[in-house]
Amino acid sequence: MAAVRRVRDLARAALPRSVGERLPAAPPQEVTELIHDKRFQRAVARAAEDQGRVEDEVWEEVKGYLHEMAAAHDERASQGWARMGDWFLRAYDVLVDEDQMQQLRKLDRTHSLALAFSHRSYLDGMVIPNVLMARRFSPTYTFGGANLNLPVIGTFASRTGVIFIRRATQEIPVYRLALRSYIRQMVANKRNLAWSIEGGRTRTGKLRPPVHGILKYLTDTVQGDEQGDSPDQEAPDVQVVPVSVVYDQLHEVSLMTDEARGASKTPEDWRWLVRFARLQRNRLGRAYLSIGEPFSLRERLDELAAEGVTGHQAVERVALDISHRLNRATPVTTTAIVSLALLGADRALTVDEVLETVEPLAAYIDARQWPVAGAADLRDRSTIRRALTELTRSGVLTAYDQGTEPVWKIGDDQHLVAAFYRNTVIHILVERAIGEMALLTVSELGPGAELPPGGELQVGWEEAKRMRDLLKFEFFFPSRADFEDDLRTELRLLVGEGVTEMTPTRARELLVGARPHLAHLVLRPFLDAYLVVADRLADHGDAPVDEDALLADSLAVGQQWALQRRVASEESISLELFRTALSLARHKGLLESGEGIGSAREAFAAELRDSVRRVNIIGEIAGEPVQVVLPPVPRQQEQV
Repeated sequence: MAAVRRVRDLARAALPRSVGERLPAAPPQEVTELIHDKRFQRAVARAAEDQGRVEDEVWEEVKGYLHEMAAAHDERASQGWARMGDWFLRAYDVLVDEDQMQQLRKLDRTHSLALAFSHRSYLDGMVIPNVLMARRFSPTYTFGGANLNLPVIGTFASRTGVIFIRRATQEIPVYRLALRSYIRQMVANKRNLAWSIEGGRTRTGKLRPPVHGILKYLTDTVQGDEQGDSPDQEAPDVQVVPVSVVYDQLHEVSLMTDEARGASKTPEDWRWLVRFARLQRNRLGRAYLSIGEPFSLRERLDELAAEGVTGHQAVERVALDISHRLNRATPVTTTAIVSLALLGADRALTVDEVLETVEPLAAYIDARQWPVAGAADLRDRSTIRRALTELTRSGVLTAYDQGTEPVWKIGDDQHLVAAFYRNTVIHILVERAIGEMALLTVSELGPGAELPPGGELQVGWEEAKRMRDLLKFEFFFPSRADFEDDLRTELRLLVGEGVTEMTPTRARELLVGARPHLAHLVLRPFLDAYLVVADRLADHGDAPVDEDALLADSLAVGQQWALQRRVASEESISLELFRTALSLARHKGLLESGEGIGSAREAFAAELRDSVRRVNIIGEIAGEPVQVVLPPVPRQQEQV
């Protein structure tokens, strides 16, 4: 009951004193300006004509939508929201790079900021406004899902700059017109806007594929009115600012992992809000807010136009730019590194064994100059032990101290939780892991093997590109040219000089001597999950496939394989990973039916079996006692 009273009291403290007072008492500035804007009036008239409707009827619909999404910044409400935010964030100390914030404040004085953030928690909506408000930034308007527009609390939030928007708007063209125009007016008034580039929370810890809706409307604004009218003044520009928020741990991860195993999503209502508030009672460490490299949206669009990239393709490219910068800004947390070590071992480890795994990772992170959250020393024994203790306290790990020394392991049913934390940093390791797979491929070339014009080195490049294509729905890779440059950087870290020649023997020597080995730690969970889906898809032969039924079958068979140790870890049995595998299969045309498709499906499964075989070999080279039993090769393949 204490949580209920606290949420209620904080909300009421910031609400209008009169129960009958509505939000807003008068329309916000942007709504009033829009209604009197000649371009907007012409756009509404065209919408009515295109839809064959009476213009007054369309106007009433537009005004209703504008009222629904309208937000304001009321000083009293904003102060109350900040107090509520502090209370919701009581599980954390929030760390911010003050030098980054000082640079951002300079931009804030002269530009409209478009803050695109990675969305790992509902707490993001508390962290970002509180950090900016405490440092006297211009008021920020944050887009949130209409599902969070709860009675009382929704009214409270909209008085603090939260703009509640609908997600499914394909069949509501007037709504899209209202939202696009509202965003244009906000930018014209130099308002700061914040939104999740992913469109919702990540369920795996990794950055999700970007959603283009808000970004599309921002590009329309920067490029001028897409309706073809000549604007009265030059179209405004915005500075796009990637914002990364990561946490040592999150109370809500266990709920998200339940959904990954097939559980229904809990609806957002007052009961949900109270439960969420109660979860924050226990301390969980720190939250880290980092700022990525800002850029002018207009200048970036002009650069793309010079390359011949316009329209939707330009929006996609900008979205990928934001995602890359978000990943680069995301710091490595000690929690993530410890989770990586224990997931890779999938057995109990002592502190010394965890440190033995982490030390080469720390050296690699230093060499690549990746930021570490809180400037933590990943080689420090007390730092690692503290992370082990905190993960044990929250139930992610279990500890056993009745022997000669304490050991820690992933708790029962906690593999997906640990994977969430590990995945917050997995993007910095994936190219190195792919490089290891390329080296192994070269090392397996037999005498007299048929080679491409580039010889053994080209075989390695082709394997790296194949892995890039296999995982392109899972990770944000740079362009092919930049990807090759990154791989050359990885080879220089291994060899210390440029690589111009490669032989199977040399590749084997490099691979065996590599520290750290990452492919089995980074790639295997995804490849195992893909193999489950590919195996179930191949089982259909040439027959049609029902996607929902395929996912359900994959969950069931995946659990069987986990029990049989046909997959290395239970973390691979996840609807989120299976859906990505399904996207890859769809991209390859394998969800279609017809004569011969069964052979293509089996070839896909065979490709994944071989990739899993190779990643397990790297695990053996790393000194890991691999006990994985690969799924049997179909009899038809044995005959081939």
